[in-house]
Amino acid sequence: MNTFKTTMLSVATALVFFAPNLASADNHHSKSPSFKSTQLTDNIYMLQGKGGNLGLIKGKQGLLLIDADYKVMSGALKTELAKHGGVEKLNYLINTHWHGDHTQGNFALGHHAQIIAHDNVRARLLTTQEIKLFQMVSKPYPEHALPSLTYSTRMSLHINGEDIKVVHFPNGHTDGDSVVFFKNSNIVHMGDHFFSGFFPFIDIDHGGNVLNMAKNIKVILGMVDDKTKIIPGHGPLSNKVDLQAFHDMLVGTSAEVKAMKDKGMSLEKIQTKGLSKKWTPWAEKSFFPEKVWIGIVHSSL
Repeated sequence: MNTFKTTMLSVATALVFFAPNLASADNHHSKSPSFKSTQLTDNIYMLQGKGGNLGLIKGKQGLLLIDADYKVMSGALKTELAKHGGVEKLNYLINTHWHGDHTQGNFALGHHAQIIAHDNVRARLLTTQEIKLFQMVSKPYPEHALPSLTYSTRMSLHINGEDIKVVHFPNGHTDGDSVVFFKNSNIVHMGDHFFSGFFPFIDIDHGGNVLNMAKNIKVILGMVDDKTKIIPGHGPLSNKVDLQAFHDMLVGTSAEVKAMKDKGMSLEKIQTKGLSKKWTPWAEKSFFPEKVWIGIVHSSL
């Protein structure tokens, strides 16, 4: 068995062993079929449901939504959109990446909106995908639920008085991540390039990498300021200090795992020893235990 397969087997084993911790994932979001809405400006909102955080801008030119949550949340999402003009006013839907907690809402909303995403997101959604770590399988999406407008590096949208930049940051969370910048309002939607306050899931099998994510975050830190409102893929509304802390965690934990690996320690021994205690608060709030995060970092190395 090669090193990568061994690493992922150890990660999966740790995940199964600590399966009860996965239940804590729901603690980051509402358990009821509804959305919590946080108004950021006169016409921009952050919506939190069951899956990844959503962004919404409304105005005379209609609605633009960032991400669409799980399919089970589509009824609640339509109810939320009704407060801002209704799903009939939804012109654009941006998928920050292909994972179902951000794209399953495409099935309901794709009949109304043009779906925008990176080229690789459409490619992923056209075929069967599997996240082995969580034993999740995604079947090909129907045409109406697929991104119909894709890009390779960056694109611009101009709607409701806002200049919106959609930028691809490669091989961080996945191979098709978009970060969305609201230039005039100084707001950034990070997609799953940012889990605020806890260890992120990084999809190694689909192009993600901890070290690349850290590099991407460093670039983004240079693009925001102390007044920027940052919508993470998961977690509470954040700011530059929170994003810097996330970057420091990625760099710090990677360095610790690498140091132990360079000493010849196996993944299992590294997991048994664990990380420095200063990362314990991150583990306590995470979707999964520290051992799984160590495995993801180990794979990235």
